Amino acid sequence: MRKELEKYFRANRLPHIWCPGCGHGIITGALMRAIDNLKLDKKNICIVSGIGCSSRAPGYLDFYTLHTTHGRGLAFATGIKFAKPDLKVIVVTGDGDCTAIGGNHFIHACRRNIDITTIVFNNNIYGMTSGQYSPMTPKGAYATTAPYGNIDRNFDLCKLADAAGATYVARSTVYHVPQLIKLMEKAIDHKGFSMVEVADICPTYFGRKNKLGSPVKMMEVLRDSAISIKAAEKLSKEELVGKIITGEFHNEIAPEYTEEYEKTIEKAQGGC
Repeated sequence: MRKELEKYFRANRLPHIWCPGCGHGIITGALMRAIDNLKLDKKNICIVSGIGCSSRAPGYLDFYTLHTTHGRGLAFATGIKFAKPDLKVIVVTGDGDCTAIGGNHFIHACRRNIDITTIVFNNNIYGMTSGQYSPMTPKGAYATTAPYGNIDRNFDLCKLADAAGATYVARSTVYHVPQLIKLMEKAIDHKGFSMVEVADICPTYFGRKNKLGSPVKMMEVLRDSAISIKAAEKLSKEELVGKIITGEFHNEIAPEYTEEYEKTIEKAQGGC
């Protein structure tokens, strides 16, 4: 670890409990590098999570942190942003936590364009609770609750966030760390709801169940599957099957929710 990053961690909580080969540490490290690069005061940052492997991250981080109930990270984060609008609020969440039990909260946080940054650790599985399939598990993939293959179609989370109203939407992978850091920087710096989806790996449950090989092999698959938005535009729908499109999908300036709410309060107090 770079010496200057040590201040962001609760050393007494380390080492972490994530499995060998898990990509969660890479994402957490990238987030700390993004915060450090932006020179943000950690006293002005609150990191929130729900339940799941990814949601253990705030326990290792020396910020104002909140470990909440399953799927409710964005609901709690919304309350924090209303109470302390000057705080930079960051939610770390998994694909199950965010898109299943937390799906409605995700959609409405996007719709409101509230100034929260959400980092989605997408390893295509419920890792903490023994490998059940999630809304992000690819069709045909195996899980403990899909022993004959998953028949559900998975979300395209970036398209969902864009359609729901998020004003910054991006995707990267745990292999492409320099790109991931830059996208996180832009998401954190953005005024409004921002979401970065990170294609992650779970060797213990998703990898073993789907015979994907070692963590190194799974990282190589991410490397070989990732394709930029510009490159993707030149390919047919059939050629894009199995590809992970990475980059910045949406970036716009729009009214931020807590600021708009303050205007409503001013009107009510003024009798208008």
